[in-house]
Amino acid sequence: MSKICIVEDEPKIAALLNDYLHASGYESLVIHDGAAAVSAIHDYQPDLVLLDIMLPGKDGLEICRELRQKSRLPIIMLTARIEEIDRLLGLELGADDYICKPFSPREVIARVKAVLRRVQPEQADATEEDTLKIDPEAHRAWLDDHELDLTPVEFRLLRTLAAAPGRIFSRDQLLDHLYDDHRVVTDRTVDSHIKNLRRKLEAVREGETIRSIYGVGYRLDL
Repeated sequence: MSKICIVEDEPKIAALLNDYLHASGYESLVIHDGAAAVSAIHDYQPDLVLLDIMLPGKDGLEICRELRQKSRLPIIMLTARIEEIDRLLGLELGADDYICKPFSPREVIARVKAVLRRVQPEQADATEEDTLKIDPEAHRAWLDDHELDLTPVEFRLLRTLAAAPGRIFSRDQLLDHLYDDHRVVTDRTVDSHIKNLRRKLEAVREGETIRSIYGVGYRLDL
């Protein structure tokens, strides 16, 4: 599981990013104070940093400069500044990408995935359970060495659940990952896809593979 460090002093934005990262299967740490960021990042050893430019104590550009002196840790800058000089300065300091506020959390997740794919091309999506294998590029999945015949929506659903086995995902969290065009659907759509996915998993392995948590959501148990 990739670890993401969020350096952001606005509590609502930090909490929103934190929730979306967790729902996408990432572990994350939030840092609100720029002065404490470099040492906290060093201790946490993340795979990527989401770094706001405007921070108390020390700004994001200086933090980026300090990090770049010691490592090639992937950095995505978050900024409310729209001046081209700030964008270029952030990239010249060694940032891998930048995102302008206001932004969609889904856009941030997409950028995080894209940067991680660039810096970790040899790493494929995988769960701790080696009995479930997922190939995100080919949209193929195997359970106990049996390939699963999944629709695109079922594949995305399984990939989301498998990113954090044992974690409960709400219907709303799962809906965020089902459709590329972000169409408006009801939460009962998730129930229908879960039913079909569960049937295909249980055709390979007996027992309840996707557990329904009443009033909360669903959890993958393998």
